[in-house]
Amino acid sequence: MKIGVPKEIKNNENRVGMTPAGVYELVKRNHTVYLQTDAGFGSGFFDEDYKEAGATILNSIKEVYASSDMIVKVKEPIQEEYGLIKPDQVVFTYFHFASSETLTKAMIKSKSVCIAYETVEDADGSLPLLIPMSEVAGRMSIQQGAKYLEKPIKGRGVLLGGVPGVPPGKVLVLGAGIVGVQAAKMAAGLGAHVTIMDINMKQLRYVNDVMPNHVVTEFSSEYNIRRRIKESDLIIGGVLIKGAKAPKLITKDMLKDMRPGTVVVDVAVDQGGCFETTKPTTHENPTYIIDDVVHYCVANMPGAVPYTSTMALTNVTLPYVIKLANEGWEAACEKSVSLSKGLNIIKGKIVYKEIAETFDL
Repeated sequence: MKIGVPKEIKNNENRVGMTPAGVYELVKRNHTVYLQTDAGFGSGFFDEDYKEAGATILNSIKEVYASSDMIVKVKEPIQEEYGLIKPDQVVFTYFHFASSETLTKAMIKSKSVCIAYETVEDADGSLPLLIPMSEVAGRMSIQQGAKYLEKPIKGRGVLLGGVPGVPPGKVLVLGAGIVGVQAAKMAAGLGAHVTIMDINMKQLRYVNDVMPNHVVTEFSSEYNIRRRIKESDLIIGGVLIKGAKAPKLITKDMLKDMRPGTVVVDVAVDQGGCFETTKPTTHENPTYIIDDVVHYCVANMPGAVPYTSTMALTNVTLPYVIKLANEGWEAACEKSVSLSKGLNIIKGKIVYKEIAETFDL
């Protein structure tokens, strides 16, 4: 199979779809890998590394799309790429279709085969290709939140860990999944007081067992959320519904109950966000303020730490890329229930229920 790895062109996206090690494994199996020049530069991988691994370097993104049977990316194609995607071409990447009707319709029109990292699902319901980026984003949410709590950037002026004689900051984490657990772990490590909320009691019991005493669990309800936001310094939104839009757990009217300078970080922004006032931002302009509340809603948070993120992503995507390359998408998806769950759009037809319902298509 001919596999193309284009350079990501979304704002400040420095990750790349494949490491040189990944290229080596594919070339070893007699596949051809076309890599756009400098595609790995932002992640610390250079054209020479890829050449050594057996990749063919092409100068332009057009050449990569034109030459390839399958495209392996990180982020969803953006408008400049829509016209480059060919009928029957396999595109394997994060799509998050539920957050963009424009993207959904463009991929329907392209007649390509869209396999989304975020809906590949194991038998236990876990999402193996989303987990490493959720781990990165969950940990980063605290790193970024702590920074934006500083007064020069309009935060409350709170040090999350506090100091002797001064209580630590209070962090509220909505969702006790991968993002929430990693966020709570980082916040606890800084010494903050952490409350983590979920409606899944089994997950709350797990968190209660593994976290230190200054991480407390609470059942998630609108009443409890409204009570907690009044005293929180940093609020992390980490709620995911597979393939569908995230629920709006914090509404615009709730902002007036928060103290000026409170920071909210919406890690669910890719799926439409779990705050009503969420709108996607970039690493270039990461924050905006509504009702004196600082919103951090960067849609590709792991793109800020591309070396770590690219390595973590390729660790989990490569086995699937090899299956698709060795067997073709149809045979690979017939043999692997996990991979078949990743099929979102096939040659103009939506085949993932939640996306069809989101846009009434």
